[in-house]
Amino acid sequence: MKLFEYQAKDLFEESDIPVPRRSLISDASEIDGAVEEVGFPCVVKAQVLRGGRGKAGLIQFASTREEARTKAEQILGSPANVPSLLVEQALNIDKEIYLSITADPVSGSALIMASAEGGVEIEEVARTMPDRIIMERVKLSEGLLPFQARNVMFGLGLDADGVRTGSAMLLNLYDLFREYDAELVEINPLVVTGDGALVAADGKVTIDDSSLHRQGRFTLGREYFESDVEYEGAMEGIPCLKFDGKIGLMCAGAGLTNVIYDLVNYGGGSVASYIEFGGPNYRKAVKAMELMMRTEPKVVLVVTFGTIARADVIAEGLVDAIEQLKPEFPVVTAIRGTGEEKTQELLRGVGLEPLTDTEEAVERAIELTTEVRR
Repeated sequence: MKLFEYQAKDLFEESDIPVPRRSLISDASEIDGAVEEVGFPCVVKAQVLRGGRGKAGLIQFASTREEARTKAEQILGSPANVPSLLVEQALNIDKEIYLSITADPVSGSALIMASAEGGVEIEEVARTMPDRIIMERVKLSEGLLPFQARNVMFGLGLDADGVRTGSAMLLNLYDLFREYDAELVEINPLVVTGDGALVAADGKVTIDDSSLHRQGRFTLGREYFESDVEYEGAMEGIPCLKFDGKIGLMCAGAGLTNVIYDLVNYGGGSVASYIEFGGPNYRKAVKAMELMMRTEPKVVLVVTFGTIARADVIAEGLVDAIEQLKPEFPVVTAIRGTGEEKTQELLRGVGLEPLTDTEEAVERAIELTTEVRR
């Protein structure tokens, strides 16, 4: 579960991590009270769960009340479906730093990443300047030790005061990471102001979904999703993503889905949506197909593969969904796994051609989108 920036900063402030003065509003009519509290110059920031807000025009600076009101109206009226705005004190920035803690599945430890190249995409820094990223692994059984925090801050080139305050901040950030069962806590940028203070200018916190039962402070609501269908899928335990292409994917597993997505792209096709069709969702085929129909694909491609995957169970569910919902779009299948003979019989019973070659299935789905368009 990704938290909004304002929620992350509330947690930071409670953990004694400095953040700018700020006020949350949901309507442009509230801007006067917000700027009275925050002061000028200020920043008007869309509270949406997406990256690249600055490039998309969803973060705007304002130096007058009228300008702040205009910027608020523009952002709230944008196509980005912005539920709220964070009006925030503009900082006097001398330097920007990247700082994060995430879970490292390879070592089973927490991984601290820091770079003096803050305010930019850390993936690009990792690709082009990997030597500029500081990494410190933390044993979960021991926790972050003070000397490790100091090592990170020394590596960032901070002065003595910066190392002292930055180390304390990092120790607090680690405590937050553990307390909230976080998969990621990130400050980008961590700003060094003109007077040498360290302030979290932006914040991200992602909580492990499997721990939400004990993290009662946060509950998933519609505002956390870009569309109604994604929200309803999450409430059913069916991961769903909506794009703007033509082929709907019903695949079992993220790894296989990534491969199929690439094959569709390489073949000149485009993806309309993705519904997770594996694991416990084997027996939720009717609901999965209902969600898929609402994304309005031109063609649906169903692909599963695995030595222990119950292909026959998946096929039974798919057949039930087709018979009950009668989708108007073509359905292409490449369902592999245990019980394939029964699978082929079931699919033929509803007029589907049971393909066994994944690349052939992808090519067929792309061909059908062309035929549908004609």
